[in-house]
Amino acid sequence: MDPVLTTVLWLGGIGLLCGVALAIGARYFSVEEDPRVGRIAEALPGANCGGCGFAGCQAYAAAVAAGKAPPDRCGPGGAAAAKAVSAIMGLAFEGGADEPPVAFVKCGGDSAAAARRFAYNGIADCAAAAAVAGGDKSCPYGCLGYATCANACPVHAIEIVGGIARVREEICIGCGVCAGVCPRHVIEMVPRSARVRVFCNSKDIGVVVRKYCRKGCFGCQMCVREAKDGVIVMDGPLARVNYSVPFEGDAAPDKCPMGCLRRM
Repeated sequence: MDPVLTTVLWLGGIGLLCGVALAIGARYFSVEEDPRVGRIAEALPGANCGGCGFAGCQAYAAAVAAGKAPPDRCGPGGAAAAKAVSAIMGLAFEGGADEPPVAFVKCGGDSAAAARRFAYNGIADCAAAAAVAGGDKSCPYGCLGYATCANACPVHAIEIVGGIARVREEICIGCGVCAGVCPRHVIEMVPRSARVRVFCNSKDIGVVVRKYCRKGCFGCQMCVREAKDGVIVMDGPLARVNYSVPFEGDAAPDKCPMGCLRRM
């Protein structure tokens, strides 16, 4: 037989055999995807930010369909996405925020206000800086300013200004990725409509705070007395805004002697 013809026949036979094997595999070993996965993914904003704890919107949708994740974990989608996903899953929508949260850096200790213990010259990463004797910033609770959060933000909504991170709220999608990577837990997800916030994260008593930061809260409680009950509360020596109630007490920021209670 002609060698060329033999080769063609052999190759054709092998191709046919492989085709049959693939057809059998597709028939008996295929895994059907839950049709709800696609519908859930369409109901999400498609940011693929990872704030839900999964690799992206598709992975989160698959986890919700499999019952391994709740329907309200999408920060950028807010209540609208949670309601739509709940409906697809046949679950009762239990309510939630009407708007996605926004990231807030609880620190006012910029380069001009906060002292540094030493000159750090290592990797430009907050976790790396914190691993060197706890970080170069004297305040053990303040923003280190080495852009770990900015590098992690999927929409580039964070910039370093004056040695500390600041969030561009008009860009922030509220995914919470930045809060998760901050080694000092300086970033908090707050209601976007909250217009008065405390720019301090220190848990130290006032006399200690004043040694390392000229803008830190030292627990004088003047803001608490000025605002109505429950609007501003004390977390140890640190004042905090109670975001669960409407803010009343417009004069409270003016009473703060350190300027760490500010209007946005």
